[in-house]
Amino acid sequence: MHGTDYWEERYVNKATGWDLGDVSQPLKGIIDSIENKKCRILIPGAGNSFEAEYLIRNGFSEVTVLDLAATPLLQLKKRLKHRENIKILQENFFDHIGTYDLILEQTFLCALESRFRESYIIKSHELLKKDGFIEGVLFDFKSQSNEPPYTASIKEYKDLFQKRFEIVKMEPCLNSEHSRNGKELIIKMKRND
Repeated sequence: MHGTDYWEERYVNKATGWDLGDVSQPLKGIIDSIENKKCRILIPGAGNSFEAEYLIRNGFSEVTVLDLAATPLLQLKKRLKHRENIKILQENFFDHIGTYDLILEQTFLCALESRFRESYIIKSHELLKKDGFIEGVLFDFKSQSNEPPYTASIKEYKDLFQKRFEIVKMEPCLNSEHSRNGKELIIKMKRND
């Protein structure tokens, strides 16, 4: 797994092609559909987390973001410096302890090498309360790169998730940003008990 130094270097050198500089339309749509502003939300691998900023500015009161790299988290803290209803933690997802209603998946799974995907499923299940959800986007395109993002097919994702989650939705995303058209899946997974 790529460690803190790897991700910190990517942010310091602005080698962050995945960063749109704003909340993406698919994630904005998911957030806009959440009625309970007090639900506990975790965003792992948050990066600059414009999604967290959007959540806070729209009245959500229980948001936690995690990232290994300090640089994007410091930027987020500056943007939200007078907000108290967000926890910004420089922490490894696999070491995190908490209980959440929703894990907002913004392609964090795609930053993990395939050998860590099963651990991601187990840890996500552990962090979600009964009837909790993973919801968000995953990348779905062919890539031969040795660098993230590491993608998979719908079948591979379904095989992975169905061990511990009910697949509520996993389909091509119809409102992706232009640069991601045809490359994203929109997902919603309910924790199985």
